[in-house]
Amino acid sequence: MKWITYGLFGLIVSITIGITYWAARRTSSASEFYAAGRSLSGVQNGFAIAGDYMSAASFLGIAGLIALNGYDGFLYSVGWLVAYISVLLIVAEPLRNSGKYTMADVLAYRLKPKPVRTAAALSTLVISTFYLIAQMVGAGSLIQLLVGIPYETAIVIVGVMMVLYVAFGGMLATTWVQIIKAGLLMAGAIALAIMVMLKFNFNPVSFFDAISAKHGQRFLEPGLLYKDPIELVSLGMALVLGTAGMPHILMRFYTVPTAKTARVSVIWAMVLIGVFYIMTTFLGFGASLFLSKEQITAADKGGNMAAPLLAQYLGGGAGTAGGEAMLAFIVAVAFATILAVVAGLTLAASSAFAHDFYVNVLKGGKVDEASQVKVARYATFGVGTMAILLGLLSKGQNVAHLVALAFAVASSANVPVIVYSVFWKKFNTGGAVTGIVVGLLCTLALVAVSPNYFPAKEAIFPWKNPGIISIPVGFIAAFIGSLLYKEPQAEEKFDELYVRANTGIGAES
Repeated sequence: MKWITYGLFGLIVSITIGITYWAARRTSSASEFYAAGRSLSGVQNGFAIAGDYMSAASFLGIAGLIALNGYDGFLYSVGWLVAYISVLLIVAEPLRNSGKYTMADVLAYRLKPKPVRTAAALSTLVISTFYLIAQMVGAGSLIQLLVGIPYETAIVIVGVMMVLYVAFGGMLATTWVQIIKAGLLMAGAIALAIMVMLKFNFNPVSFFDAISAKHGQRFLEPGLLYKDPIELVSLGMALVLGTAGMPHILMRFYTVPTAKTARVSVIWAMVLIGVFYIMTTFLGFGASLFLSKEQITAADKGGNMAAPLLAQYLGGGAGTAGGEAMLAFIVAVAFATILAVVAGLTLAASSAFAHDFYVNVLKGGKVDEASQVKVARYATFGVGTMAILLGLLSKGQNVAHLVALAFAVASSANVPVIVYSVFWKKFNTGGAVTGIVVGLLCTLALVAVSPNYFPAKEAIFPWKNPGIISIPVGFIAAFIGSLLYKEPQAEEKFDELYVRANTGIGAES
């Protein structure tokens, strides 16, 4: 099996390096580095958003959760899909019309640039770091498990690849890596789903009847995994609102020429992500039907090997040419998935440092484009090095909560200030800084005393996800901060921003 896997890995790496070389020759200006020259179509950006969004947690994690916990495992799919409704209705168009490269551009339009850019850059770096550590550790663990490459080697390989994509190819290379990854992931998920349903003559009733017969009707009902309704509501709030504040997702709306194209790209992303998450139903329940729980947990306690093991089974089983080929393909898809997501996160983090902090805070915006791109590339090397080191230091850690924590921080710190900035006239610099800092610190503090780090009976905060508390706190802090801080200039520029956000008049083309 390994020579097939290595061959597929080599093919993916060769294609993506070729894309990076092609993109590097077309990336010289800041607009090209951060936003691919705003040249992407709605379809291209939709595929790229889907590729950026559907991480290894989506592909491997959700399938495993469903395989081990039934209906409750599917709730992550629902939360992450519904999240794009809030992105479509609240974020996509105003962000594209009001900003330039990052979320902070929207805030700085009518607020004092240095404090809000500093706070926004801090939030972006925290979110990206949490998500990046989770992806890096997941990459090391999975590649070690699936291919036999040592954990440390796998971390370095993924880290070097992501730095190459971003530092030399910028957003253009990252976009096309994500588009290819989305295509591979959709092809793999649909192929496995078809192979599962083929065994039931494409009759979903027969499929679920078989699951009920094996595991009992309770397996198809809620309550096996999430027994506390408040915990479930808290998780759902973070998933649904967090997407609208994730930096690597927000950056994608600057890569299209118009706000209309931004909306089209979100719709395409919703269709692709929706189809994929429907497929996870067949992957997860199919694994639970054709494999034993012991088989799944023996390979990985969290169930992350459910989809690869299902592929191996559907291909003919372990030891057969078909089974090993199917397993190798799914492993290669998982590898491409990890590369695409970490590249997007690295670009978001390096952009926050280079564009928001270095160029606009330290240098007051007085930096030519060539120097700005150079600093962004240096920042990419810095972020990549940090990601590799943190990935190595986090070996063996349970990092599942880091993904949910990233969404909780995004929904508590970023979303309130984005919403207020675009829709509330009295919002000002005091509210923006207070909202970001308080939302960020509240989330971190609640997680630090939660069951993520303490036994359930000893934890001060009873729920693993703090969203039900930290999200309202973020909104309230931004509201109170705005009332306590007087800034007439911010109110005066609101009408201008409101017209621009909703019509695109004055937006950079």
